[in-house]
Amino acid sequence: MSRLALTVAIPTYRREAVLVDTLRSLLAMEPRAAEILVLDQTATHEPETSHALQAMADAGDIGWVRLTLPSIPAAMNQGLLRAACPLVLFLDDDIAPEAGLLAAHVQAHAAHPQGIIVAGRVIQPWEEDVAVANGDPFRFASTQPRWIHEFMGGNFSVPRAIALELGGFDENFVKVAYRFEAEFAHRFKACGRQIRFEPAACLHHLKVTAGGTRTFGDHLSTWRPDHAVGAYYFALRTGTWRDFATRPLRSVTTRYHLRHPWRIVGTLFAELSAMAWAAALTLRGPKRLPDAATRTGP
Repeated sequence: MSRLALTVAIPTYRREAVLVDTLRSLLAMEPRAAEILVLDQTATHEPETSHALQAMADAGDIGWVRLTLPSIPAAMNQGLLRAACPLVLFLDDDIAPEAGLLAAHVQAHAAHPQGIIVAGRVIQPWEEDVAVANGDPFRFASTQPRWIHEFMGGNFSVPRAIALELGGFDENFVKVAYRFEAEFAHRFKACGRQIRFEPAACLHHLKVTAGGTRTFGDHLSTWRPDHAVGAYYFALRTGTWRDFATRPLRSVTTRYHLRHPWRIVGTLFAELSAMAWAAALTLRGPKRLPDAATRTGP
């Protein structure tokens, strides 16, 4: 079976059968990736999941990397450091890939050898039967290639060497790591590089309700700052002060809060706690890979 010079890196947290199904779909592709890294932050899996993952690892089909602390950017940094291929494709752990997904990522990079991020097409469950016209505003279910400003963390590829030169992903994006992709895109573009949307690199996001970032609850109803801290940290890191100052008000002027006004106090508590947390993280400075550009191989 032929292999593409591509490492697929899949951060995963508290996912069971859907993770196994995702991996089996990727392993069945032709051509398939030269390497698949499962960056597993789950403390204990169900027995069926553990047996399936161990069998894939024993067969050499995946690299099963067990990580102690759940962190999306930290897991992705491990993917960069351990990748054996020059291109690294990051995917969600609850997807159904289309047949051309892997090859389309590789071909897009070959067409732009100067070094770009390739953002693939992502079809959400509510978009499965929605027609996307060419003139419609851009969304990640769009069907026309174009240059864009940001990317989705569940379907994008990047040259490993460039990502390492930038220090990888900022691990100060804690909990749900909201806006970590935007911060990486900000640094990537600041170096004069671009992000290309390639619809042929397509997958269907299953958006499983259990595990992943859903572990941290719903952002509209929780009093915890887990969902909001990334937004404030991003604003502080990029100097978008207006977003930082106005987000607390915007967070409670929603249709949800109009229908559930008793949630306003809890949401404001979460937002103000997140502001303080983000300020503390900013004072410490970004948490990236030190001297990462000098590291090569797994």
